[in-house]
Amino acid sequence: MGELRAQFWELPLRDLTRAEWEALCDGCGRCCLHKLEDEDTGEVVDTNIACRLLDTGTAQCSDYRNRKAFVPDCLRLTLRIVEQVTWLPQTCAYRLRAEGQPLQGWHYLLSGDRDAVRRAGVSVVGRVVNEIDAGPMEHHITQWPQPRKDWEREP
Repeated sequence: MGELRAQFWELPLRDLTRAEWEALCDGCGRCCLHKLEDEDTGEVVDTNIACRLLDTGTAQCSDYRNRKAFVPDCLRLTLRIVEQVTWLPQTCAYRLRAEGQPLQGWHYLLSGDRDAVRRAGVSVVGRVVNEIDAGPMEHHITQWPQPRKDWEREP
């Protein structure tokens, strides 16, 4: 993956190396969910429909390296995109750091535990349906709950 500097996640996003940028992802999988935009208001709402490449049991892309070949409209998060889009969740590490905020305590870079994102209730694992099986998107509108405060204890 490349060398990661100590506490790189505290640096401004523009100063991160490619490896550090990739390592900043908390693995929640929410950016890989379909969103609906109201044509009149521009409001974006979340759904629980996952991209066909998202493994719904791990919240990991099943073909990250080649994803654009299978999903042409897949966005590679860049600093510019992070600063412009409004649909990244409030808990997203990229969004937090772009806003000058610290990472959440459950983030694996702080907790040392990649499963903490699930225990905090932020991960999509076990809570989404693949787009192939979903049916009409408007039947899958959802609001994600706030992260659990007691994420260190198993629910």
